[in-house]
Amino acid sequence: MSDILIVDDERDIRELVSDILEDEGYSTRKAGNSDDCMAAVQEELPALLILDIWLKDSQMDGIDILKTVKRDYPEVPVVIISGHGNIEIAVAAIKQGAYDFIEKPFNIDQLMVVIRRAMETSRLRRENTELKRKDVNADEMVGQSAAFRALIGQLEKVTKSNGRVMLSGPAGCGKEVAARYIHAHSNRASKPFVTVNCANVEPDRMEEVLFGRESQERGIEPGLLEQADGGVIYFDEVADMPLGTQSKILRVLVDQQFLRVGGGAKVKVDLRVISSTNKNLEAEIQADRFRQELYHRLNVVPIAVPSLADRREDIPVLAEHFIEMFNDSQGLPIRPLTDEATTLMQTMSWPGNVRQLRNLIERVLILGEGTGPIEARELPNEEDPQTDDGRVVLSGALATLPLREAREAFEREYLLTQINRFGGNISRTASFVGMERSALHRKLKSLGVVTSNKAGARVAHVEDEAAEASG
Repeated sequence: MSDILIVDDERDIRELVSDILEDEGYSTRKAGNSDDCMAAVQEELPALLILDIWLKDSQMDGIDILKTVKRDYPEVPVVIISGHGNIEIAVAAIKQGAYDFIEKPFNIDQLMVVIRRAMETSRLRRENTELKRKDVNADEMVGQSAAFRALIGQLEKVTKSNGRVMLSGPAGCGKEVAARYIHAHSNRASKPFVTVNCANVEPDRMEEVLFGRESQERGIEPGLLEQADGGVIYFDEVADMPLGTQSKILRVLVDQQFLRVGGGAKVKVDLRVISSTNKNLEAEIQADRFRQELYHRLNVVPIAVPSLADRREDIPVLAEHFIEMFNDSQGLPIRPLTDEATTLMQTMSWPGNVRQLRNLIERVLILGEGTGPIEARELPNEEDPQTDDGRVVLSGALATLPLREAREAFEREYLLTQINRFGGNISRTASFVGMERSALHRKLKSLGVVTSNKAGARVAHVEDEAAEASG
């Protein structure tokens, strides 16, 4: 995509424009009719198309070619030239997506100004697209826990295929990062990754956003499916897609083609589809909010993305990653975490998952004082168990229990928290809490605490809860 294709039925004009452009350092190709033009475009996309409106002995005129090129290759700028130009033709060409319009006989300096602008626009558009694809933070997976390694193992298996993937997990756990990881390590990595935020698009605009539209007033406006051609379309929170749109997306998955809103010609696309959801889609199907046929089309390879609570070992690594990221992107200070701050973060509740952790790190770096280590007191702790004089605050629930039961309840919750903090590793837990491993095992058994596999990691449960989960 580095040359300029010149299409004109007059050979002298083709040769003249080609000579001028090659003198300026551009490479060119030439075509004298619509068939040769379309063959040249399909063989290799040009960086720019210079197109005569009136083409003798051709099945298509310039406007027809313009419509076709902007439909199938919207990234290619088209400059229209004509010896019979008038304002109506110019307006029609611009509405159909032409970059600019020049009348013959044209001024060479004027022609070069338009071509340079069009080539610069094309270059900037390509560079912007490439920068978005190479966003260093967008597809970087960070972690070292067993749950994280299990996730990476599953993602690696699907990167080299074109199979549809359904990512499930709670909000903020990193489903889009996982989708971008698949894209970045696939054979479509150089092609677009386009996100459809199903929950944020108004239902009455969803089809226009996805399929694009055609109108006399505004010409062709490509939708997200068209923009993703050759790459990946990612349906974020697909359960929120309107029912009416679901049936049309189902047809796109089958045919790999669709009609723009208001359009009459079918647009062909080559797409890999990745979806995500934080809902139980089978329950949504039972409630008639999600089409079963679409579920089976999208759920070819289901992958569960673990919550932050299921990978607490990764919290220090993720926190360090975000500190470095905000230093690079915003110039915020590099501040290491104290051991106390790390311990507190590993025992906190994270309903917002990785997104909540990222936001917390950003807030602490912005509001923090100096560049010293991040202290535990800088972190939110609404249920601080200590008073200013160091006394432990007793919760209302514990205060109503006899001493023996209160002690057991405290020990149970304390040990559950510590085991999960260390990813189910009993040896590390025993070392931290100051107990012999055999003594800890006996204590856990007396408290009814067991560990089981979840999301590829060992997770501690109270025995009855674990039995309910497996049943």
